[in-house]
Parts: sequence; structure tokens; C-alpha cells
Amino acid sequence: MTPEQLYTALVDVLEALVADGAITLPDGVPTEVTVERPRQKGHGDYATNVALQLAKGAGLPPRDLATLVAQRLEAVGGIEAVEVAGPGFLNITVEAGAQGQVAADIVATGAAYGVTDTLHGERINIEFISANPTGPLHLGHTRWAVVGDAIARVLEAAGADVTREFYINDRGTQMDLFGASVEAAALGQPIPADGYQGAYIHDLAARVVDADPGITALPEGERHVAFREAAYAAQLAEQREQLALFQTHFDVWFSERTLHGSEDDTQSGVAAQLEKLRDQGHLFDEDGALWMRTTDFGDDKDRVLIRSNGHLTYFASDTAYYVNKRQRGFDRCIYLLGADHHGYVGRLKAMAACAGDDPESHIEVLIGQLVKILKDGEELRLSKRAGTMVTLDELVELIGVDPLRYTLARYPADSPLTLDVAEMTKQSADNPVFYVQYAHARISSILRNAVALGLEPAKGEDFDPGLLTHEKEGVLLRALAEFPRVVASAAELREPHRVARYLEDTAGIYHRFYDNCRVLPMGDEEPSDLHRARLLLVAATRTVLANGLALLGVSAPERM
Repeated sequence: MTPEQLYTALVDVLEALVADGAITLPDGVPTEVTVERPRQKGHGDYATNVALQLAKGAGLPPRDLATLVAQRLEAVGGIEAVEVAGPGFLNITVEAGAQGQVAADIVATGAAYGVTDTLHGERINIEFISANPTGPLHLGHTRWAVVGDAIARVLEAAGADVTREFYINDRGTQMDLFGASVEAAALGQPIPADGYQGAYIHDLAARVVDADPGITALPEGERHVAFREAAYAAQLAEQREQLALFQTHFDVWFSERTLHGSEDDTQSGVAAQLEKLRDQGHLFDEDGALWMRTTDFGDDKDRVLIRSNGHLTYFASDTAYYVNKRQRGFDRCIYLLGADHHGYVGRLKAMAACAGDDPESHIEVLIGQLVKILKDGEELRLSKRAGTMVTLDELVELIGVDPLRYTLARYPADSPLTLDVAEMTKQSADNPVFYVQYAHARISSILRNAVALGLEPAKGEDFDPGLLTHEKEGVLLRALAEFPRVVASAAELREPHRVARYLEDTAGIYHRFYDNCRVLPMGDEEPSDLHRARLLLVAATRTVLANGLALLGVSAPERM
């Protein structure tokens, strides 16, 4: 019996008590009932505080209400006993057969185990990298590439329709400086003092000239534009390739240019989008500029959209981009921003309110903290290619995709991190990613050995779930049954690190099960139904570990 099934049984019992007149609930039967695993042995398989939660409304002492619920709940199939404890807690023991059935259900469900419908019907846009196409992706992008992608994965597992979006900052002065830098490198001239440095600029210049040898002979103005656009295309293609190798994929690569129409026409695109917001009553003209009255919704000051000289502000682009997302039909727009963007939270929410939306439901801003990577006790700062911050591809080469992704995913995004290369790459039980992956590989080895012995996991009518009665089997079964709730919670709270920590706990529970419960027959021992039942439990554990690792974008190796 899973926590979800027990939750349903509790709701049914409460509804029956109300229908029979045994209790009165003025606020109705709750839509959420807490069901959790007890922390202490001897307190059953699950516990709930539902009686404490409802006692005041029902006008009953909590223990009296708990007793009424317990009497009805004990009659539910699959429940062995219900004990009223303390001030009104219910400790619930599940029948061995009902608990063991979880293993069969998991194996039958396969890769879909853990998927729920808690966010079904919700269209979510999640923008988790906003970068200039003027250089390689760096460490700052790396954390969001992992966390944003993992959030998207758990949101999808919770039933949401998710679109991953990369915002390309491909407009403005930085693009001209980038083009001028590549052009200078190609012509053998000094790179502008305020231009882009690093070996990658010279690499780009060589690639651009190799692809179009005649580019250097173009007239100066035409040549500059040609270098800018060719270098832009090459650098963006490289960013796409880097992210694909890092197991991060985007559904939409949104160009800032598309918001503005032609490069010199500021009266179309963004400006036109902004004019559509006048009807909301929060735009006003003052001193020749167009403003948004964001102070109406808690911002510390009103924001300029179009300056008196006709130039658009960054906030104007942000506003038009948000309106564009909403016009594409997204119910919620999630932004993942860096540690230096705390000031954006209030203004973005105020902007959504000025656009006529609910800032608490239509827009969500998550702020991530910085990451430091140590090697031999020294912080990695310099890049061989970029000359400044270490790049994503250098990190992958140094650490590897799996350990880098898992390590960045297992911590809350709003906590600063200092990570050590040696710790992330060592193959020992002290390394969380190795610990979880090793559990999956060990299980795969057991299942291969079983095949060699002519032994398969029990299935269908040959499986007797009542055989899985050992204490360690019960602990493992309850842990596996928790997986869908962990995924749903990770999605609701935007905290994929909950999946990583769950996997580590479950891997530990599995190892303790394996140390106490012999899975394969020894020597001349004849295979039994218990061996086959335990093999099914082992297979179910492998399914959960693989599904959890997939939510983090990490592989589940069968050999290590």
C-alpha cells in the first residue's frame, strides 16, 4: 500500500463519518492529509496527524476523533492495525501482502513510476539561462543549466506541460564589440581595449575566415557586420553543442532581437508591445519618457521604459518578453536568475501586476547563489580559452558530466557552494553520486547473475507479496513507495535536490536490506519463491534509482 492509497483511504473514512453523522466538519473534508513514515521503530509503517488537524472544527477531543477514524480505517483492505498514540496521532501498520505489492506495481510501471498528475493542465515556461552569444558558457551558467533542467524534469513528472527557454542576449553594444574583436583578430590587428579577450576569439576568427575566405576583403562597414553575424552564429552553435553534451536541452532559443523588429526601428516590437499595456492604467508619460508605475505594486520606484531620447531600457525588453510569453499561452513564467539579481524580484512581480496578471501565480523568480570550484586547495578562476572565468566545457572535461550535474543538483539553489574537484570525482561511498550509481550497478549485476542461474524476478500470479515480511524488506518497500511524493514535492517547491537526497537515503536502505536478506541461492540451494520475490524487490529498487537519476539528468550505469 502506497502513501497515496492510504491518503485516499483516510479521505474516504472521513467522508463516511460525515455522511453517517458521526462527526461534523464545518470546513468539509480536507483536500490534504499528512501521511508520513514514523521516525521511530514500533510506531507502525505510516503515521498521520489528521485527528489533531480536524479536532477543533469537529468539536471533539483529538483522541476521540482519532479513535473514530481508527475504527473505520482498520476495516480497510490492506491495513493490519491502527493505533491511537499520544495526543491523537494515528500509527498505521500495513499488511505484508499490501506492502509487498508495491514492488510489483513499480516494476510494472517502469520508467513512468514517480509520475503524478498534481500539476496536470498547467503550462509552464522556465527560462534558466540568459546569455550573451559572445563567449563560452561559464561556471555561473553551469549551475543553472543543471538546476533549471532538473526543475523542468520534476515539473514534467508532476504532470505540467513545460517549455525550457534560453534567452539569447543578441542585441546591443556588446554584440558590436564582439564582432569588432573577432574582426581585429582575423585581420591581425590589436583587439579593442574594451573588446573581448581570450584565445577563443582567435579560434572564432580563424573559423569565420575558413568558412568565408572573402570576408576580409569586404568594405569596412559591411565587413564588420559580416564578422559580427558569422561569429554570433558560430558561438551560439557552440553553446548549443556544449549544453547538449551536458544533457541540458532547450525547447526554445529566444532571440532578443525578435522583440525589437529591425535593429534601428524602436517604434515596433518592444515599443508596440508596451503600448498595449496602456489600457491597464499603469503606464504614464513624464519628461518625454514612458514610465511604468510599478510602485503601485510594491516596487521601490517607478521604472522607465522608453527614455526621452527614444532609447529603450532593459526593463522595457524584460516587460515585452514577459508579455510575449503570456501571449504564447503560458500559465506561469519561471525565471532563474543569478545572485546579483535580487533587486529584480520585486520589479518583475510589479511588472506582471502592471500587465494585469497575478504576480503570485503568473510569474515566479528564483535566485541562485554562486559556486566556487576548488582544485588542489585553490579556486578555479582562469580559463585557458576565455581568459577569465572557467568554462562549462573545461569543467566537464575536468570533472565529468555525471558528477558535476549530480553535485550541483543535490544542494538548494539558494545556498552558496564551495566544491572540491577531488571530492566530486573520487570513486568511494563518500561521494554521493558514486554511492547512488554504484547501488544501481550492483543491482544490475545481481539481476545478471540471477539470469545466469536461470532465476527471474517473480511476476503475475507467481508473486506472493506476503513473503516480503523481513523488517529490512518493509523499510525498503516503504522507501520505494515514497518516491512519487518526493517527486511531487520537488516539483511543487522547485527543489530537485530533494530527489538527490532521497536517492542517497534509498541506496543506503537498499544496501542494508541486501546485507540482511539473501537474494540469490547459495551453493546447491534450490531457488525458492522467496528468492524470486526478493529479486522483484531488487528490480523495483533499480527502477526507482534509475528514474530518480534521470530526473537529475544523470546516467544509471549497469557496470562500474
